[in-house]
Amino acid sequence: MWSGQTATRRSAPSPNLRDLAVFEAPTPVDGLYRLSSGPRAGRTAKMYHTPSGWKMVGEEDAPPPPGAELVDVQSITVAEAYVMRGVPDEAALKPTGQGLELQPLIQPNQIVAGEDATFRLLFDGQPLADAPVTVFREAGQYDGKTIETETATDASGVLTLRVSAPGAYMTQVRYRTAAPAGSPTPYRSYTHTLTFTADAG
Repeated sequence: MWSGQTATRRSAPSPNLRDLAVFEAPTPVDGLYRLSSGPRAGRTAKMYHTPSGWKMVGEEDAPPPPGAELVDVQSITVAEAYVMRGVPDEAALKPTGQGLELQPLIQPNQIVAGEDATFRLLFDGQPLADAPVTVFREAGQYDGKTIETETATDASGVLTLRVSAPGAYMTQVRYRTAAPAGSPTPYRSYTHTLTFTADAG
């Protein structure tokens, strides 16, 4: 957990179930809190470059094209959400400058269905232009329409979203690039998700 106030990632003992882990995060003072899994290293795989960008082996119906150079890649995932106690502040919205981040440009509790909400996509503190973003809707588990929209950031890395109905949503962004020196693989596949709630207008 990260916030403008002194924060800790310690939590009360909670059950680990088969499909999820439940935890309690302390919010000792008023403000906005950023809850984050932190970067979690995942599996290693192979990927290859195409005119539309990097593709993981197995992502497409067809096998890699003949002569494609396969490289080793490791997945790095971060899952985040914001919670508010009392009056929100701005400190928790400040990017860390590390890895893939989706920075809300408005207070998360101000996201309203049918109105624009803006975010900035960053990698190591720098805006990512023209990056694809998928937005999933929680209601999709009931009506089968899991994807709200597929969109992209603009030339300055800004993402403008307008969801159609109140409820819970999740953005998902992937970015594949060279890994830092000394990493187990020469490339990394970064995935970032942000869960938010859109209120009724």
